[in-house]
Amino acid sequence: MQALLRLIYPPQCLSCGAEVDTDFALCPACWRDTPFITGLVCDGCGTPLPGEESTAVHCDDCLTLARPWDQGRAALLYRDKGRGFVLSLKHGDRGDLAQPAARWMHRASAPILRPGMIVAPVPLHWLRLLRRRYNQSALISAAFARLAGLDHIPDLLIRARRTPTQDGRDRDGRFRNVTGAIRLHPRHAARIAGREVLLIDDVMTSGATLAAGAEACLAAGASRVSVSVLARVAKDA
Repeated sequence: MQALLRLIYPPQCLSCGAEVDTDFALCPACWRDTPFITGLVCDGCGTPLPGEESTAVHCDDCLTLARPWDQGRAALLYRDKGRGFVLSLKHGDRGDLAQPAARWMHRASAPILRPGMIVAPVPLHWLRLLRRRYNQSALISAAFARLAGLDHIPDLLIRARRTPTQDGRDRDGRFRNVTGAIRLHPRHAARIAGREVLLIDDVMTSGATLAAGAEACLAAGASRVSVSVLARVAKDA
């Protein structure tokens, strides 16, 4: 039956629809054109850096800002096909992208994963969730946790306040916009105490939303927070 289904509906490239060998894959041309982050990266946010140093290094933003999380990684640059994947997942009803996104993020985040981590998504306000019908970060975090063999708590954090979109705001405005907007769900207080948390989101620009989530986890007793995103906005992207 499986062979028959593959004959009738062969796997297609996630981006262009060309026939590929396996499900949730990219054809060679789209793989080449997808801006995967490789080589030396900032240990705090995952943005690519020049050089080949093997020790932990940080970008200018992570040296300037007091990040409340310890380490971070990103799978793609937020440009070209990387931007297209994020927008398709967020606004285009492309839930099928969550599994490959989680796979790419899992590979990029391997150096910062530790046993016993809790994996949790950045939350949406319930009104935005009602309109969008799903939280794209929660779809990714569920698949990521399965790949990593880690505990997944999809409602670890809640949006206590509805925030306007971050689009068009400068860095300071983005941080002001989310101040106090994210809190720990009260029923998970006992589960997070003394645990490490890995926060999952689709894209990082200034890091304001992830910072609000990390601060909420630390205030609730988490021992350490790291972050992983599908795409990172880089200054030279």
